[in-house]
Amino acid sequence: MMDLILETWVSGLIETSKVGWMLGKHQAWQPGEKLKLLFAGYNGNRNMGSDVRVEEMLRQIRRILGADRVAFTVMTHVPRLSQGYFEDTAQVHLPDIFPPFLYDEVPKHHGVVACEGSMFKSKFANALATMMIGSLGIAAAQDKLSVGYGAEAGYMDPLIAKMCARYCRNSLVITRNEESRTLLRELGVPTELGTDTGWTFEPHPAEYGQKTLREAGWDGRTPVMAVCPINPFEWPVKASVAKFALHGLTGAYKDSHYRSVYFHHSGPQADRALDHYLNAITNAVDAFRKQRNVFVILVGTERLDRRPAQRIAKKLGGVPVFTSDEYNMYEMVSILRACHMMVSSRYHGIVTSMPGLVASAGITMDERIRNLMRERGHQDLLMNVDDPDLEPRLLVAMDKLCKDREAIADGIARTVVRNLKVMARMGVYFEEEVQRRYPDFPTRKGEWNWEDYLPPMSPALHSLIEAYG
Repeated sequence: MMDLILETWVSGLIETSKVGWMLGKHQAWQPGEKLKLLFAGYNGNRNMGSDVRVEEMLRQIRRILGADRVAFTVMTHVPRLSQGYFEDTAQVHLPDIFPPFLYDEVPKHHGVVACEGSMFKSKFANALATMMIGSLGIAAAQDKLSVGYGAEAGYMDPLIAKMCARYCRNSLVITRNEESRTLLRELGVPTELGTDTGWTFEPHPAEYGQKTLREAGWDGRTPVMAVCPINPFEWPVKASVAKFALHGLTGAYKDSHYRSVYFHHSGPQADRALDHYLNAITNAVDAFRKQRNVFVILVGTERLDRRPAQRIAKKLGGVPVFTSDEYNMYEMVSILRACHMMVSSRYHGIVTSMPGLVASAGITMDERIRNLMRERGHQDLLMNVDDPDLEPRLLVAMDKLCKDREAIADGIARTVVRNLKVMARMGVYFEEEVQRRYPDFPTRKGEWNWEDYLPPMSPALHSLIEAYG
């Protein structure tokens, strides 16, 4: 019921915004002004992947449009958790009950860039998809720039799908895979094919990650295996006033409470599925480290991952745990790239480690890691979170990571360079969309190399381009 209220509320505000624009209440960008863009996403939660994506969008788009011609603002749930992120960018607090905020904030800008990866899905939360559609829809209703950047689409509940089709038909959504593009095109949403934007992210130097691992007990020689678990069975998050009331009165639903009126999926079946997943990982990793000399660490790239990471670490005898509520994104990615192998259920755990050529296997809950492994040609390194035989399959995959590490790294390097080129093409699409919406905006002139459509890159990425480009 709460999801329905949110969806109806946001739809009404988009329609109201359209009427307001027709009556001349909202002004478009004028020559001589800085182009003010609002980046709408899931930031301020110490979700490393979400923050990394937005950091690189800001750097890329600022380079393409010109730093002196733009003014960027990023939404954040908890400002203190995104403090020090997003250089030269304002941050605005995104409340849990977001419809009035969108209605008030979007008109202050000349356009919206929706930047959540899982943008159009009911898998995680209809509220999140509603927020993305609302942000894009209000901007489009006012004839402003409305772009979904590096988006992914999956199954949507019928009402969410209808909202997406109705209110995003005047937006441009640049997807990060062909499957998402096909789904959105069937809804009549204009699309182009792109990728994720995390490929160009530059963390702290390698020395930081190596030093941190040594302080945790690494000897500097033994191969490091990173394990990035999640709780794949606590989704979707749904709003519930009844649960919220009981929680406030009696403390009920404490373990499944997310924030405000939002609660994770829970129950005996979800608990059994999680136990199977965590036990399979624990047993496979324990067997693997008895066969090979490896230094195992647990990594939580989202604050919610702390609990599953600590459960596995305890069962393994107290191995080190690194979580994003203690380490920022620059520190966390440096730690990941100091590893030699990785088993991850976090998409961005894999993506951000790939420029460091860390050999990785994926245990997926949806299509994101599956699509990435297919692109790499590493389907044999892919498992599902609910596989009955997850433990033996994972043990086989970890053995391949060790034996075939050089060949796997070669496939990873080629995938990184391929995605850098696709990311550059996304920049071209974005520049063209700005020109379409605002023909008088002073974009760059002359001939440009494809690398000029990317953020400034590290020497390591330039070396990969030289070797595999």
